[in-house]
Amino acid sequence: MKRGLTERIDALSRAVVAAEGRADPEVVAAAHQVVTRAGERVRFDGEYTVVALAGSTGSGKSSLFNAVTGTELAETAVRRPTTARAMGVAWGTALPHELLDWLDIPRRHLIAASAEDPLAKLVLLDLPDHDSTELSHQLAVDRLVDRVDALVWVVDPQKYADAVLHERYLRPLAPYAELMLVLLNQSDRLAPEDLDRCVTDLRRLLDREGLRKTPVMITSALRGLGIPELRAMLARTVAAKQASVRRLQTDVEVAAERLATDLGNVRAGRLDRRAQDGLTAALAEAAGVPTVVDGVFRAWVKRGRAATGWPFLSWIGRLRPDPLKRLRLELPAGTAEVGRTSLPQATPVQQARVEGALRGLTDAVAAGLPNRWAAAIGEAARGNQARLPARLDTAIAATELRTRQGSWWWGLFLVLQWVLVAAVLIGGLWHLYNWLGPQYLLPRLPEVLWQGTPAPTWLLGGGVLAGLVLALLGRLFVRVGAGRRARAAEKSLRAAIAAVTAEQVLEPVQAELDRYATAVKAVAEARGRS
Repeated sequence: MKRGLTERIDALSRAVVAAEGRADPEVVAAAHQVVTRAGERVRFDGEYTVVALAGSTGSGKSSLFNAVTGTELAETAVRRPTTARAMGVAWGTALPHELLDWLDIPRRHLIAASAEDPLAKLVLLDLPDHDSTELSHQLAVDRLVDRVDALVWVVDPQKYADAVLHERYLRPLAPYAELMLVLLNQSDRLAPEDLDRCVTDLRRLLDREGLRKTPVMITSALRGLGIPELRAMLARTVAAKQASVRRLQTDVEVAAERLATDLGNVRAGRLDRRAQDGLTAALAEAAGVPTVVDGVFRAWVKRGRAATGWPFLSWIGRLRPDPLKRLRLELPAGTAEVGRTSLPQATPVQQARVEGALRGLTDAVAAGLPNRWAAAIGEAARGNQARLPARLDTAIAATELRTRQGSWWWGLFLVLQWVLVAAVLIGGLWHLYNWLGPQYLLPRLPEVLWQGTPAPTWLLGGGVLAGLVLALLGRLFVRVGAGRRARAAEKSLRAAIAAVTAEQVLEPVQAELDRYATAVKAVAEARGRS
């Protein structure tokens, strides 16, 4: 068995695996049968050539078989109108039983022949009549027609144009034209001019059906006409030792051609970046990323104001619920269920946007592909849709939002605020002491003036005013920081959503595209066009 044939069989096998469930089941099944049959055929002695005589009832096929073999093994029409079971003879020193078992030939005979005999290593089969009324006979013919290396069709002047023969066998077997021979038997029944006319008409029929390379021979089993030429042709077929290889090559080519037709001549599409981004955006919206981003902004503002605001007023803001904790995000360790948030479920509008983005992505990559492959891509894109919301929710919960620790300047503002609080307290207590002290006969504190105004007044008023101004500056800076933090959180969240999108949607779709490309490439290799 030639290495090239083995490689093409392997390529067809890969194509079958890749196309399983995506191409026409009948085409894939036929290709699988070819791979199986070829693998089985190569296990047997490749030196043997299997040729079958096939024909209709009364064509003289069995008489020809006896004439070629020089035996009376085949029962002729004198005793029985049809060939009921396939029979085989082999020329050589031993019967190739494994090969005959694979062919399922129960009746087998050995014709002793030396290695120098022109027909040595030939297995000649006499098939049941293909037009038999017995279904088992027809099935046996169909099975052996698929397995033998070469076919000799025996026709007679009355039924050479039989529609069953041409439509069921000859026309579908056109790719095997070089591995077939048509014998016009019983030529002794025709006058020379009628015989010429019959041969011409038969040749025309064969040519019309794509069998121009199939030779036509004239025989008469009764008179031995054409038998030497037939034996010589069989001897040449055996000597070439190429019939089995050419048969299997043609089997592979025919199966690969059918697969190629089913696959179409389309270059597999690529995942469009814009479509990917659109799907990620739609999923991010449906998963609640805008809500989380808004929560990050408001949480940062709340925490920043609490840290930098006027201490006498900032405690009011602490009474408001923390937006992120309300969404069950960034809770203290051990207080939240892992992977669960309290984000709202997607609205019908958001779900529709996701579906539209999915459809846009799959339509783009499946454009031009066969319907079954396009459907497989659609199924791959939606195959994980049931668990997608939970995966997105988990991805959001696991994203580090970086809101647990504030900015470095919050501490500075906090120190300054408490310094100002201290100034207010000192100024206020100073005034209070000077007002109440004389009533309790306590000495007054020395009066300190600055710019004509008592120092306690400066401490009290300046501390309040400076604290409020610092709080206003802190609010401004906090909002700027909150915007940056929200944008950073959005970027991290979208990256997390994109990772889930790639894992749950894009990778399965890409796997289908790769599978299609693999099938196309393997089919090309099986056809010998790589």
